[in-house]
Amino acid sequence: MKRSRIKKGDQVRVIAGDHKGQEGKILDILVKKEKAIVEAINMISKHQKPSATNPQGGITKKEAPIHMSNLSLITKEGKSTRLGTKVEDGKRIRVAKKTNEAI
Repeated sequence: MKRSRIKKGDQVRVIAGDHKGQEGKILDILVKKEKAIVEAINMISKHQKPSATNPQGGITKKEAPIHMSNLSLITKEGKSTRLGTKVEDGKRIRVAKKTNEAI
């Protein structure tokens, strides 16, 4: 099991697959499956039976997980970048490889 460098709340771009080029914020990380759920990307239709919380039932749209290898972090300027780490003041921080700025 690999450790993920991309964290919840990061802005990412899809670099491969059906949704290539789309951008969004990471809502959740599935560590064991090495996947992430990205806001408004890879939407699926889920059929739901009527229940107490949803008495009408019906079809709802929700995000499906995307593999981490298909995601790339975005810098503040909007460019895709890889991640590195640097130690400053005794703390390890994440750094964009392209711009060398802290994330």
